[in-house]
Amino acid sequence: MLDLLEAAESVTPVRVLVVEDEQRMAELLRLGLTGEGLDVDVAATGEEALESAGQASYDAIVLDVMLPGIDGFETCRRLRGNGVAVPVLMLTARESVEDRVAGLDSGADDYMMKPFAFAELLARLRALRRRGLPAREDVIEVDDLRLDPVSRRVDRNGTEILLSPTEYAVLEALMRRPEQVVSRDALIESVWGLERETHSNIVDVYIKHLRHKIDEPFGRRSLETVRGAGYRLRMTAGR
Repeated sequence: MLDLLEAAESVTPVRVLVVEDEQRMAELLRLGLTGEGLDVDVAATGEEALESAGQASYDAIVLDVMLPGIDGFETCRRLRGNGVAVPVLMLTARESVEDRVAGLDSGADDYMMKPFAFAELLARLRALRRRGLPAREDVIEVDDLRLDPVSRRVDRNGTEILLSPTEYAVLEALMRRPEQVVSRDALIESVWGLERETHSNIVDVYIKHLRHKIDEPFGRRSLETVRGAGYRLRMTAGR
């Protein structure tokens, strides 16, 4: 099951930092992940997580939102501010779209609701691991919109556009298929790695964010909603 490692080709095991203050949950995660062949460190607070991430190299971080001291959102923001680019899977019992958006915009790569199935946790870690592998691709260009998969830099007509990790992933999925209608389900699978609840409007939230960043400041209308079908990045719209 542990193709998370892609392990036959790796000389060192995948190393995961679990940040969870509830002792029983932390121990269950540690035992489960260790049983799958991963090296696991555990931190009980955000401050401990920041210290551990600054001293060791991890392949993924499993981060609870409700922590004593600084919460998971702030911990993630500080990790990113410290230059820690490790994929982060955020865990929470909070159900609202606003909380999910807050988690993703703090720099998390995925967001998982409690309670959860351990098999799904492993699947999400595998997806994050695949997305976290070094990119070896050329710059993607759609008209004057450019996305560099190596540096993760996005610019339009030479002006850099700052995106959250999830905004970047949504835009990348669309830029890889310019002029094609990309369904909501296809975006969910591409960006979040697994099928998610179809009634969620989280995709619409990120499409709106992207319009505010890649279109409106430049007087463009390149990001189009195709009612009942999905979304499309137009190559000449708005010119």
